[in-house]
Formats: sequence, structure tokens, C-alpha cells
Amino acid sequence: MRPRKTQRNLPPCVYQKHGAYWYVKNGKWTRLAPDLPNALLRYAVLAVPKDSGMASLIETAHIEIVRNVKPNTASQYDQCRRVLKEILADFNPEQVRGSDVAQIKAAYADRPNMGNRILSYLRLVFSYAVERGVVDTNPCIGIKRHTEAKRRRYLSDDEFQAIYNAGSDSLKPIMMMAFLTGQRIGDILKIRLADISAEGVYFEQEKTGGRVLVAMSQDLDRAIKAARSLPRPVRTLYLFSVKRGGRPYNYHTVKDMWNAAVEKSGVKDAHLHDLRAKSLTDAKKQGLDPVALAGHADARMTARYIRQHDTVVAVPPKMGEF
Repeated sequence: MRPRKTQRNLPPCVYQKHGAYWYVKNGKWTRLAPDLPNALLRYAVLAVPKDSGMASLIETAHIEIVRNVKPNTASQYDQCRRVLKEILADFNPEQVRGSDVAQIKAAYADRPNMGNRILSYLRLVFSYAVERGVVDTNPCIGIKRHTEAKRRRYLSDDEFQAIYNAGSDSLKPIMMMAFLTGQRIGDILKIRLADISAEGVYFEQEKTGGRVLVAMSQDLDRAIKAARSLPRPVRTLYLFSVKRGGRPYNYHTVKDMWNAAVEKSGVKDAHLHDLRAKSLTDAKKQGLDPVALAGHADARMTARYIRQHDTVVAVPPKMGEF
């Protein structure tokens, strides 16, 4: 089957034409429904019978699973989709048992975060299948998630400075903005020029929908000026944009810039997301409100980012003369 050039959001053999969705198989056009949700329900009956294979089920369920999720979540789910299609290529939906799911979990014992993401996605796939009568039970139920170790890494000021010095001219203002605002990298890269005012920088967080205004300061103003001094299209809407086209930087491009700077600096085990943890930790150490900076509704969410917050400084007793 040739890859689609258009309508790539639709499952295999489904096309939109004349105000409706159609299932095309062996030259025969079968009308599904005028709207996509009902078309997918009908498609599940026609194209995903019990012997059709897990790959077909995953492809069909994926359309519904990613319908209302954030772009970053959709990207993570797409990775899970590709992995599971390969792992379960020889299975029909009704052949997948709890023991098979447990084996998938065990295969990711050394990568618990990724393993949990795959388990969550597979659970959604089988929930979709149960609701549509493809299978009777969800084999993921009862399979516990991996215990994820909390990252305790804190970038010291010297380490931050070393990476900053080793970074490209494009990376340096991004690092400054990430530290000064405490926002996620994805939200940093989507700062619009219209979001910047004399009051500060306004964020509407992609992940949570939270709204934060980070008050203007001398350091923040300096970071903004550094970003705007970089070569940029005249008509771009974004603070950080590629030289041609005016689009915002892609996350993976910035991650590559960060990794190159880390390697050049000699700093070990430094992740791009450690910038947010450093920002919130330093804000707390300086007597500021890290919860407000993070844009969290619950202080417990912010606590996940605070490094060294459970380290107590103990003064030893004095010894007598011996």
C-alpha cells in the first residue's frame, strides 16, 4: 500500500469525500458516516474484526486516543504506537493476555518511564477495543506500573555557567529564559512577541492550561534583548524563531543544541529539563514562591521539581579537649 500524501490523520483505507467518510477496500467504496467519530465506530466494525491483527487495532484506536490530547502527549503516544505495532505484530487482539503485557513491562525494566508510557497507551488501545466489542476484556488491567525513580539532579551555578559558555549563540538566551521564568522548554519556545510587555512575559502553559505572568526584571529584560538580537525574520511572531520562515524552534533542535553544549562543557548527566528544576529550586532558596513561578495549582506538584529540598544542614557538636 502506498503511503498517503493527504488526509494522513485518517486510518488505512478511509477517505473523506463528498461530505462523508468512506471505507475503500478492493475497489469498493462503503459509506461510513458524515462525521469522523461515527465513521471510526463503523470502521472498527468493518476493518477491525477479531482476526485482523493488533497492528490494525492500534492504528484504528490511535486516531481516537490522540484526538483531544496535547501535541507533546500525541508525539509520545505516536512513539508508543510504533513500538507496540512491532512488538505485537504476530498477535490478534484476542490473543494478547496479561502475561504478554507483563513481558512487555519486563522488557522496559531499565527504562521505567518509557515502559509506563507504553503500558498506559496499550491500556487505552484495549479500552477502545472493549468498548467496540473487538475483545471482551482488557489484558492490561492488573498489571502494575514500574516504580519511577525521582530525579535528584541539581545543576550548580558553576555547571550552568559551563554549559552556557559552551552553548551556541542561539542556545544562550533560551537557557537564560528557561532559568529566569521557570517554564517548560516547550512553552519557552512558543513565546510570542505579543506575550512580552513592560509588566513581564505572559505564558499560557500548553501542558496544564495554567496562566502565568512572570514579572519583568533587569535580568529578564536582558535575556529578551539577547534573543531579539539574533538573526531573525523581520515578520516573525516569536521571540525564538528559525532564520528562515519565522517558525519557532523545534524542541528536538534545541535539545540537540543543549546536548552539544553539555558534551563540550564536560558536565555530566545534565538534562535540558534540569533547567526548570534549577529555576524553581533557586527561587525557593532565594525566598521566592516557586509554586507561583511554576504555575502549579498544588504545591505538591512543584515539590517534584525542587532539588535538595529534603537536605537538612546539621551542625555537629563540639568536642572537648583530649
